[in-house]
Amino acid sequence: MGDPRFSSSRRRSLALLAGVPAALAMSRAVTAPEAMIERLVPGSGERLPVIGLGTWQSFDVGDDPAERAPLREVLTLLSEGGGKVIDCSPMYGASEAVVGELSAQLGLRPKLFVATKVWTSGRAEGVRQMELSFNRLRVQKMDLMQIHNLVDVATHTRTLLDWEQQQRVRYLGITHYSASAYAEIERWLRTGAYSFLQINYSLAERGSERRLLGVARERGMAVIINRPFGAGAMFRRVRGKALPPWTAEIGAASWAQYFLKWILGHPAVTCAIPGTGNPAHMKDNLGAGYGALPDEALRKRMAEYFDAL
Repeated sequence: MGDPRFSSSRRRSLALLAGVPAALAMSRAVTAPEAMIERLVPGSGERLPVIGLGTWQSFDVGDDPAERAPLREVLTLLSEGGGKVIDCSPMYGASEAVVGELSAQLGLRPKLFVATKVWTSGRAEGVRQMELSFNRLRVQKMDLMQIHNLVDVATHTRTLLDWEQQQRVRYLGITHYSASAYAEIERWLRTGAYSFLQINYSLAERGSERRLLGVARERGMAVIINRPFGAGAMFRRVRGKALPPWTAEIGAASWAQYFLKWILGHPAVTCAIPGTGNPAHMKDNLGAGYGALPDEALRKRMAEYFDAL
């Protein structure tokens, strides 16, 4: 999702970040660990970095080199800064093709964990759409194929379970971004067919915490978080407001890092995928994956502070 960033404190933080190689923030260059925090994919032993990249809108561009230049930089920063997960969809316009072409040009494909979605009805149409995604993303085996918004979920689940056996996909998942679907999502999570849930969760949208995150953890599923900034609305809410001084406890140097660290403090969360085509924002987002994460008491304090704004 888009992430407009307005505050003066935000701009000051980005200025500090601008000169640091490998997307590491100056504020943590001395004390931060060597690698980004990682979380285990339950049942597989694989570990994923906690900050990834969403591509909705931002990667839907044409062939113009000027349009693609910042996206090349974003992908480079993602990899050099310790990130790995990149999430696409055939409904995101040209994003799959752009990610596939740029990651191939940059030699990044082996370093990325590529996720996309199927979003259509009928087995034949689902297979056609997924095959096209394979071609656009230039992959032989998809890391994660997700059934988006539960569209014809039973049909696509059968297809993907077969593809998993054939080793065409590594993981199956389901996705959504609307609270109105949570009851149906919970029902499908309890079937045990999926390794991943992708869902909206942020300080502005906490419904999935109450209903789905616990179920995913109980069922041994990895969780990818979309809309971590509430589609940008959260930045408008904090415009012109300074970070509370106690955020130094977790090394949050910007509101984006505050928002992301709050999410990552939840033990069920595997990875957050803020969407951006802006290299400065990519650097800033990556900073949330380093240093300390809030415990439950601090997360409560962070939520109360945000609610009072």
